[in-house]
Amino acid sequence: MQEELVRIAARARARAYAPYSKYQVGAAALGKSGKIYAGCNVENASYGLTVCAERVAIFKGVSEGEEEFVAIAVVTVNGGSPCGACRQVEFEFMRPDSLVILSDAQQENLQIVTLGELLPDGFTPEKLREGQRQSAIVAEEGIGKQRRGKTKKK
Repeated sequence: MQEELVRIAARARARAYAPYSKYQVGAAALGKSGKIYAGCNVENASYGLTVCAERVAIFKGVSEGEEEFVAIAVVTVNGGSPCGACRQVEFEFMRPDSLVILSDAQQENLQIVTLGELLPDGFTPEKLREGQRQSAIVAEEGIGKQRRGKTKKK
């Protein structure tokens, strides 16, 4: 399966729209369903609007109903690693033990790591919900203190 993901990512890389950086990237994300979603980087003259191949592949899968991915392959000219934004998006839809396969354009040099190795303390939906609960408790405690007249006025 890893070889197939790399082949699909390499094909997607050939379709990259990278007129500014000249750094073509292809990705192939394996959904929990077994379906593979390919993506390539799509640049924009307004650089901040550029979308990386990894996010294209994952968003494509999500738009087709996939909710979890078990692996992703990324192919660049030199086997480069996903940027921070892509790692965080991967963390939203993949488990820390999911495989991230990095390959050069010749598909000769592979590096296989886990998402958790790439992003050791990723921000998860669970961490967000925990923070929201804690914020609600703190806010409620503050309201209670105000009602009891225990807050200092400046």
